[in-house]
Amino acid sequence: MALTPRLELRQSQQLIMTPQLQQAIKLLQLSNLELTDYVEQEVEKNPLLDYADAAGSEAAAETEAETAPDTPAASGDDGALGPGVDERLSEGGDSNARDDAPLDVSYENDFTNDSPADAPREAGAAALGADWSSASAGGYDGGENRLEQTISGAASLRDHLLEQLSLLDCTPAQRLIGQYLVDSVDDAGYLVEDVRAIAEKLGAEEALIEETLTLVQSFEPTGVFARNLGECLALQLAERDRCDPAMRLFLDHLDLLAERKLDVLRRICDVDDDDLNDMIAEIRTLNPRPGDAFSSERIQPVVPDVFVRENAEGGWTVELNSDTLPRVLLNARYYAQVNGAARSKSDKAYITDCLTTANWLVKALDQRAKTILKVSSEIVRQQDGFLDHGVIHLKPLNLRTIAEAIDMHESTVSRVTSNKYIATPRGIFELKYFFTSSINSSEGGEAHSAEAVRHRIRELIEAEQPGKILSDDKIVQLLRDSGVDIAWRTVAKYREAMGIPSSVQRRRLKAVPA
Repeated sequence: MALTPRLELRQSQQLIMTPQLQQAIKLLQLSNLELTDYVEQEVEKNPLLDYADAAGSEAAAETEAETAPDTPAASGDDGALGPGVDERLSEGGDSNARDDAPLDVSYENDFTNDSPADAPREAGAAALGADWSSASAGGYDGGENRLEQTISGAASLRDHLLEQLSLLDCTPAQRLIGQYLVDSVDDAGYLVEDVRAIAEKLGAEEALIEETLTLVQSFEPTGVFARNLGECLALQLAERDRCDPAMRLFLDHLDLLAERKLDVLRRICDVDDDDLNDMIAEIRTLNPRPGDAFSSERIQPVVPDVFVRENAEGGWTVELNSDTLPRVLLNARYYAQVNGAARSKSDKAYITDCLTTANWLVKALDQRAKTILKVSSEIVRQQDGFLDHGVIHLKPLNLRTIAEAIDMHESTVSRVTSNKYIATPRGIFELKYFFTSSINSSEGGEAHSAEAVRHRIRELIEAEQPGKILSDDKIVQLLRDSGVDIAWRTVAKYREAMGIPSSVQRRRLKAVPA
């Protein structure tokens, strides 16, 4: 067949991911704290964006409505939520619908322009005279200088050790080695580098390193600079003058204690049952991580993105955490000012681009909030039994069920539930927590949630007596008697995932006196 050029007309469809749509999808996956950082960067880059404040948000919003490009919108209902669930976006504000809203959101709200943020505090003039208000350090300025603001932060473990090193009577070489040892200590207080490796790096003899290590091991808290758990506990026992030969043998075989092989440990230490029990009790009074009291690592508390509260009608009210939502608006007055003063094409193109970006960000934040609220409300509706009665009533749930109920795509629901937390009367949970696989019922009834089954396994093990340890087979039998059709392998998998030892290990563990 000859090859000849020809023209053909074809019709096809394809999905084009615009940059704005990609950014909107990215916003869905961010938590409120991550979103705040993102918005701060956008406000710094875009001169038309500004944070809403209590005094000027209403006026700015009115000006924005007059000068910003018109957006076709129609008043609409945000959808029936069904009995028992009340969905709230923010205090006040009417919902508007858009036909072309992306991200499966068919309505929007202007809460980002109308909801006031905390106004910045103004430091007033001091009422006690200029000499007080102009003091450079510790002076009274009539404002926010309080006693708790002058207290210094807690010292880190490194600072604490360096302070003791500066008071140590040693040679300059030992002081240099000691400073290197301080830098080689982890947050728990353990020396993470080997003595031989330190000697090679510093070009010193191992004997000098060992000698210096012995000096710094006398620092507080007792147990720092230990190279392993046994040495850490030995340092603390030596301070109490309790590190006798039997105790040293005990510390050399801590692995036997972890495996609950008390008979073997008793023979090695050559002690009777009472002495072994006393040694175990004394070990439990020691601190295996002496550096934790000086840990400088900040623990970020979980900040919920959604609140669930019981309302007066006996149902549930779902609200967004507006305290962590960034409130931004388009500074339309400044736009009108700079747009009128722009002369060159590049200046006008820049202002137009900033206007488009600002409008998109305000609407994208609103659509993100509405989407999160819609998904959270449906999860609460599906898992109302959990809120009323606890984990044992958690239902099997997957992304498809939520997506079909609220007419969204599964990928959208997946992004919304990532890195988001919901505060309920039963605690704070990640939204992903409510999505669990199902386990069939042995009686042919409704399936059970895997999380509820794990909770039931934990309850059975915690309630067992030392003389009646439940094996995995026994747990399977008890669960099947209660209507859960589960296999032995599944019970073992759930038990190991929860960090619960086997029946043999639990029997040894409960045999050890508390």
